[in-house]
Amino acid sequence: MRREEVLCLFPEGSRDRWREVAKRAEGLQEIRFRVGMPLSVWIDNKENFVDEQGKIVDRPEKAMRPAAEEVEALLQHLCRYSVYAFADEIRQGFLTVQGGHRIGLAGQVIPDKDGRIKNMKYIRYLNIRIAHQVKGAADSVIPYIFEKGHVQNTLLISPPGGGKTTMLRDIIRQVSDGTVYGAGVNVSVVDERSEIAGSYLGVPQNDVGIRTDVLDGCSKTEGMMMAIRSMAPQVLAVDELGSTEDVQALQMAGGCGCRLLATVHGDSLEEIGHKDYMRYVMEAGVFDRYVVLDRRTGVCRIAGIYDGKGNLCISG
Repeated sequence: MRREEVLCLFPEGSRDRWREVAKRAEGLQEIRFRVGMPLSVWIDNKENFVDEQGKIVDRPEKAMRPAAEEVEALLQHLCRYSVYAFADEIRQGFLTVQGGHRIGLAGQVIPDKDGRIKNMKYIRYLNIRIAHQVKGAADSVIPYIFEKGHVQNTLLISPPGGGKTTMLRDIIRQVSDGTVYGAGVNVSVVDERSEIAGSYLGVPQNDVGIRTDVLDGCSKTEGMMMAIRSMAPQVLAVDELGSTEDVQALQMAGGCGCRLLATVHGDSLEEIGHKDYMRYVMEAGVFDRYVVLDRRTGVCRIAGIYDGKGNLCISG
């Protein structure tokens, strides 16, 4: 990641303050704004803070405390001075900007008459999550998700921050481009929260392969069948299964002849088996491979790979 890409996240008049942080672009993970609170940055898995001059400091009492006007100016810049144009994304609590970086938002929610989120105002909290594509993250997994040249239905399991989206993205890229284990095939990605492809104005900012089509910002339940009808993929990929509706839609997609790639939050194969909606697909034999990632050993580190019956193929 380039320094200039970090600087472009901020209005031109404030970029000098961010030059020291931008020098650490390769290790930069998050920049958190909270009105009236210390401005924090996460670099190389460690929390630091930024003072008024832009110096990285280690104590919160030394940090600058952004005012509401500064957060509003940053939001306007990130929305290209047309917040209205990003209303649909803001309603979901995030923006995706050029480079695939994701901006988490919090403030006062405006509900509609049915209690659903209509919009958000008085946005006073921003979490700039810096995108880092890790090409090759899936190299150790790829041999196990192909069998006789064909992709196996695969579920990635990890706790938050364990790297399942990073690994899924690289699996998609390699399956799409082709590897020594199988020729490249058409892949459709239903990217509900714009985290896999990181699309900006419809164009993926991450490399997801030459044969990949992306449905950006579309719910998994609707998007899976839409992708099958419109793009005729050989492989369908989704992130973070979280409901019975998700897995039912996934099973329907598998019944249409698609191979499946998906992720779910969890610490182990045993743990996800206790979730009602996951027990359903496990008993139905939807997946041929389960890849468990362990955050304690580092992002995208394999704890174990299992076959569709839960038998251990390889341990980390």
